[in-house]
Amino acid sequence: MSNFRLSRGLCAAVTKLVRGSHQTLTSLFISSGAPGPPSDVAALPHASKWKEWLFRVGQDPDVDSLAVLGNVIEESMDSAPGEWTPEYDAWQADRERVLKALEESGLRYYRGGRVLPVGQPLPDVAPYVQRGPTKPSDVEELLLVVVKGLRRAMYPLTNRRRGATQLSFSSEYDVQDLLHALLRPWVADIRSEEHTPSYAGSSTRMDFLLPAHRLVLEIKFVRDRNHAKSIGNELIIDSDHYRRHPECENLWCVVFDPQNLLPNAEGLKKDLEGIRSTKDGSLNVKLLVL
Repeated sequence: MSNFRLSRGLCAAVTKLVRGSHQTLTSLFISSGAPGPPSDVAALPHASKWKEWLFRVGQDPDVDSLAVLGNVIEESMDSAPGEWTPEYDAWQADRERVLKALEESGLRYYRGGRVLPVGQPLPDVAPYVQRGPTKPSDVEELLLVVVKGLRRAMYPLTNRRRGATQLSFSSEYDVQDLLHALLRPWVADIRSEEHTPSYAGSSTRMDFLLPAHRLVLEIKFVRDRNHAKSIGNELIIDSDHYRRHPECENLWCVVFDPQNLLPNAEGLKKDLEGIRSTKDGSLNVKLLVL
């Protein structure tokens, strides 16, 4: 991991380049891998929030700050407005300001969202090839790539080109549909809403069953603070149902929490993850919180 301190001058230049509403920029930062926003940063005025948030990224030893920076500026750096439009001159000036700030910090930008220290050689790929994960070797690696990339996949759909209808991801079904679409090219047999065997007098529906991999995907969308408090109980009840299904040995729970309402995400992971066994069978549970 490369944690590189990002100067305030560089952060200020980036803030002038990436424009958008509060919701748009929050989505961009989080989908780019920036943790947060920190509670004290969230309360700052619009003009100051993004600069301070990016600066904090450069202070976090657990974050690859150059990767986050590259993801944040990639679209703005690489997608020029038409030269005949009034936006072009402003975009060019803002882009040059970022390049100069990068140079002053000993950094260089490469197309495709790459930010590297000056003198560090590029990886052995063509400069116009989008960096990204290699072909997954198994279904678990595939799921990690797809699930952790959900926010990044949402960004171009929620911020579409002028005149195109923007999509929103404001419910469980919205997130399920996107995840389903991303998995279909990789997994041949994906069964949605299959019923589980009856347990305690009732049955439930799985979001997605991948029978070849004996794996179930369950997606939760945190709606409000009251719902955030009940997510753990919902997942425990679901796991009790799924354990009885003959084709379910692994349960991946994906909790989408766009407003950071879960009171203790790490505690939830510790409580739920691992092998859960009863007389009805065993289930290996994994939890991912976005």
